[in-house]
Formats: sequence, structure tokens, C-alpha cells
Amino acid sequence: YHAQPSQGTEQEKMDYALNNKRRVIRLVLQWAALYGDLLQEDEAAMAFLEEFYVSVSDDTRMIAALKEQLPELEKIVKQVSEESKAPQKKHKVLLQLFNTSDDRAQKRQPIRGSDEVLFKVYCMDQTYTTIRVPVSSSVKEVISAVADKLGSGEGLIIVKMSSGG
Repeated sequence: YHAQPSQGTEQEKMDYALNNKRRVIRLVLQWAALYGDLLQEDEAAMAFLEEFYVSVSDDTRMIAALKEQLPELEKIVKQVSEESKAPQKKHKVLLQLFNTSDDRAQKRQPIRGSDEVLFKVYCMDQTYTTIRVPVSSSVKEVISAVADKLGSGEGLIIVKMSSGG
């Protein structure tokens, strides 16, 4: 964020610094927008976001061109910070789609909106259940089906997990 070229005119050095700072701010904004939910649980990430916001705020006093990105950064930092301090009433649920038949034995056919898929719904208490929903179901409909099956829909969220190993 604070990289400075060792050569060039003062104006070139200022342009270089401004462009680098803008790129870093955009990167942090995208990172926070994509991973905001996960960042709430990470104290180091929260501390970084707050420190970064203070640093950018200080820089806007000397580099007026950065002011245009400050409100968006402030909004993201406040949003993630407030959500991390809110009482957690969410039930984290992992949905895993699984196939009940052997693909190799089946003739491949196009998926129709009326086709149904099975999901395994894993809960935080190490239990799971299954639900069957049409392939064309919206996220809201899937959450509603999970809520009906579990008997409560309060604070349900869908969490996607993946692993490279």
C-alpha cells in the first residue's frame, strides 16, 4: 500500500503511489464483500480492516483523490464490524447434493425443471437430514424446505464448503 518508486519525477511518484493505493483499496473492498461473513469470525481480519480504514482515512487528508473510495470502505468495515458484534442466532447448515443412482449405468438426459434433487443437510450438532426439492428451486425455497424439515427456520443460513484435498 505504501510502495514508492525510487526513480522518476515527483509527479510520477505521486501518480504511482495513488494508483497503487487505489488498487489495494479495490482489492480490500472486493475481499471484504466476498468474505464478509467469514471475516466477522476472524479477529485478525477485523483488526486489519479497521487499521486499513484508519490508514486510508489518514491518507485522504494528503491525497484528496482517495476520498471517493473512503465511503464505500467505511460502509464495508462498519457492516462487517456490526455483524461480528451482533448476537449469533444463526444455525449453520451445510447442504450437500448427492446422486442416488449410478451415472455410468444411466443414459445421460437433460435436466428438467420438474426433476428433483436430494440434499443432505448437515447441522452444527453433527446431525443431518435429507430433503428433496425440485432442481429449479430458489435459495429461499430450499431454506423453507429445510426449515419445514427441521421444525424451525429461525436464523438458518446456507454455507458452502469445499476442499482441495
